[in-house]
Amino acid sequence: MVRILTRSDVRSLISMGEVIDAVQKAHEDLALGRADQPERHAARTPGTDAHLIPMTAALADGQAGGVKLLADVPANPARELPRQQSTIVLVNPENGVCEAFLDGGAITQYRTAAASAVATRCLARPDAHVLGLIGAGAQARSHLAAIAQVRPIDRVLVWSRTEASARAFRDAVADSGLNIELAGSPEQVVRGSDVLCTLTPAATPVVSGHWFGEGLHVNAVGAPPRRDHREIDSEGIARARVVVDSLDTALAESGAVSIALEEGAITVDHVRDELGEVLTGAKPGRRDDAQITLFNSVGVPIQDIATARILVDRARDKGIGIEISLPE
Repeated sequence: MVRILTRSDVRSLISMGEVIDAVQKAHEDLALGRADQPERHAARTPGTDAHLIPMTAALADGQAGGVKLLADVPANPARELPRQQSTIVLVNPENGVCEAFLDGGAITQYRTAAASAVATRCLARPDAHVLGLIGAGAQARSHLAAIAQVRPIDRVLVWSRTEASARAFRDAVADSGLNIELAGSPEQVVRGSDVLCTLTPAATPVVSGHWFGEGLHVNAVGAPPRRDHREIDSEGIARARVVVDSLDTALAESGAVSIALEEGAITVDHVRDELGEVLTGAKPGRRDDAQITLFNSVGVPIQDIATARILVDRARDKGIGIEISLPE
């Protein structure tokens, strides 16, 4: 039987703390060769500007394998739909039987923030307590929840292109007990933060590396997987010690990395360190309190499949979701 989990099912089952631990374990296993994640290739859809991106991964010890199909559709916001849509298929790798179909929206929101939290845990200063958010949507809320689990956050600076969005974010997290401040510009957020998360679908930079202060840690998250989109300029990439979620993915799909390379601001060696290598000790973490660090997050399927495994197991225990038989 194949279990189908809707977005509301996923939200009722998911726990940020569990996802953070699962994402960290998945990256460690990947770095140690226990898990697999082949290079992915986007398919353009003729007649539109949409890209379809199949993302495949297999967890360690035969726990699960699967595919996340990501659709990046720039025209969707005008239709009042999210720019990115996704569905996850979970498969038993021992016999090839399909276990589940899951809506990818909530999983993406949680696992993206969880990856930023894992990177923050191993790269940010231990005493970092001011969180900066550029962008005030769903990812801002999930990043606040995730980063607060790994650092003693007590103050949050947030900026959005519209003040209404920033105010809506502040209202949504009013019960967090944190000091939430609306900033007048991205520069104000960057200069005032210990940990910065960029969470916008920007095509051109909204953050200048000139603003980076000593000891800052940046999670560059929001730009879609396209080589001509970036939130952070080449100076920012060049000034920071960069860690990527996947070198192959960053070189193929990260505009921040690709454009900095094309402009000659960096070489490939500058972005060669992967998150899993830092977690396992194969590559160093933060060097000292003054170092600027940056996690370039494009998003990788090992995170999705690790999260989906937790959700499907819990859904079975709780009897949540719909079961169907595909062969019938």
